[in-house]
Amino acid sequence: MFRPSRSFFFLPSLLLALGAPAAVAATPPAALTTHAERTGFAETGRYQEVVEMCESFASAHPDAVRCFDFGTSPEGRPMKALAITRTGALEPEQARARGLPVVLVQGGIHPGEADGKDAGFLALREVLAGDAAPGALESLVWLFVPVFNVDGHERFEAWNRPNQRGPRESGWRATARNLNLNRDYAKADSPEMQAMLRLLNAWDPLLQVDLHATNGAQFEHDIAIQVEPLHAGDETLRTVGRELRDGVIADLSAHGSLPLPFYPSLAEYDNPGSGFIDNVYPPRFSTGYFLLRNRFSMLVETHSWKEYPERVRTTRNTAVSVLERVARHGKDWLDAARRADDRALGLGGEPVPLEWKATDRARTIAFRGYAWTRTPSDISGSLATRYDEGTPQVWNVPLRDELVPALSARAPRGGYVVPAAHADWVAAHLELHGLQFQRLDGARPGAEVETFRASSWTPAATSMEGRQRMGLEGEWTQERRDLPAGSLFVPIAQPAARLVVALFEPLAPDSHAAWGRFNSHFERKEYMEAYVAEAVAREMLAADPVLRETFERRLREDPDFAGSPRARLDFFYQRHPAWDGQLGLYPVYRASWTP
Repeated sequence: MFRPSRSFFFLPSLLLALGAPAAVAATPPAALTTHAERTGFAETGRYQEVVEMCESFASAHPDAVRCFDFGTSPEGRPMKALAITRTGALEPEQARARGLPVVLVQGGIHPGEADGKDAGFLALREVLAGDAAPGALESLVWLFVPVFNVDGHERFEAWNRPNQRGPRESGWRATARNLNLNRDYAKADSPEMQAMLRLLNAWDPLLQVDLHATNGAQFEHDIAIQVEPLHAGDETLRTVGRELRDGVIADLSAHGSLPLPFYPSLAEYDNPGSGFIDNVYPPRFSTGYFLLRNRFSMLVETHSWKEYPERVRTTRNTAVSVLERVARHGKDWLDAARRADDRALGLGGEPVPLEWKATDRARTIAFRGYAWTRTPSDISGSLATRYDEGTPQVWNVPLRDELVPALSARAPRGGYVVPAAHADWVAAHLELHGLQFQRLDGARPGAEVETFRASSWTPAATSMEGRQRMGLEGEWTQERRDLPAGSLFVPIAQPAARLVVALFEPLAPDSHAAWGRFNSHFERKEYMEAYVAEAVAREMLAADPVLRETFERRLREDPDFAGSPRARLDFFYQRHPAWDGQLGLYPVYRASWTP
């Protein structure tokens, strides 16, 4: 049975670092004490400490802790996780059989933000001792990943986080392949994210808690808590998301924090007077990804300008609050999530939001900041903001937090069809996300489908996360296409239907098309020599007076066209049988039928 915590904060060395009385608890075992604690939180430990502490906790609490590898990094390091529970369900099959809610607490997706690693180990020791969230481990399974980006953690230097106060040295934001894991949930390019998705598929956590330290302006608020579903996702789950967020914020407030219910992103960069805009992240981010699976995600952002001991304390308090609340309500929330899974089976034919935006509606909030000035700089040549941390000041600024869909797509009634040419890599990607699909045993000539033909396409000028993104315009139309044997059918009637739509709708911000996986289909492969096009054009003009009038009117009305020899010749080439009729055809179809 869950019991309220006797002590919200019970960490002797951390209390010393914050100037609190020392003699409040027995000295913890050295093997379960972090390097951060031993240095008064001036430093954080290297990754080898994570490996050793994982094993030490499992050895000290064999009935409640399992230490295991869920992957191996590109540089060969073990990716460590701990399963923690007093229910005996230390394997995912056991947790599912007993209907237990699983909470994944993830640190170090950005290793320079070491708060989650050190706070998580502190909370773990206390929870196991019964000094924090007593009884919670009898009602749930806690998965703890101290460091997600393990190779980035070992790019260990001072000044990796120039906008942050402590620790003295820390890891690097990106992986050894220079990928940002918190841009990789949907596309899953990195081996680390592929390992994480397999962990998610095995354990199916009800809630993922993603621990960060933010950049940004200087102000008094020490932590921001964002939860989804709350604005987006299944409407019934949004009520639960708000309950979870508001409950954790209430707990933090009761213990002296100044939490925010939104990420403090300035409406105008570096201008505190512009106020803030709330948002829903696309599924490249954790909080945009889990809502598409009908599960909850909490983004925790301590304020990087707070000293490291304070940030660790606040993060630890957040983790304890989450465990207490999931222990109390988790089974009901898990039931709600499973009902959302059932509702998702009926999304075929319904509009599914793909992007969200804040409306122009704003409300004024009293924000706890510092006095600031914004004046011309002789360094940058632009306006520069300067803060006076010695002068607290309430900013009465606008907050735009009314969020509405900016882009939606109608889910197909049956599902998506991926022709055989792309079936293998798409199937592997679907398996990573735990999505359902089947291969067509035989060919389907002349199948009735919807096709998307791009009216224009614009490759990004620069790469992003190692990919050249593609901007498309166009629409779906009915057509008959030959479907080879071995093509994939991805049904929309599955629990993660929203994720299916987000991956396959070509205009979605994190679709396969948007991330450039189909760029070759928007490249010309055959050409007509200019001297051939000249002859073809004269023949076509002589044979078709309407075409001649169309061409001459275009010359009169479109100066860019009239001045471009290439465009003028392509005018005829595109109307000739030699033109590639599949150029710009998106190689995924929508079907109203099921096999």
